[in-house]
Amino acid sequence: MPIYEYECDVCGAVFDKFVRSMSNGQPVECPKCHSDQCHKKISSFASSSTTGASASAAACAPSG
Repeated sequence: MPIYEYECDVCGAVFDKFVRSMSNGQPVECPKCHSDQCHKKISSFASSSTTGASASAAACAPSG
């Protein structure tokens, strides 16, 4: 199940939500004010490394 980040248009709360399917048509409810006026935020994945990409890939490889 994907996790999406939402922001409430009424109170401004930002929250995460497990979503089984985007096609189910059920509105997302704010956990703070219970409004259904929420929108999905554009999230970005961030990672920092001081050793470079090749060292990161090596760290993910199975060892044995």
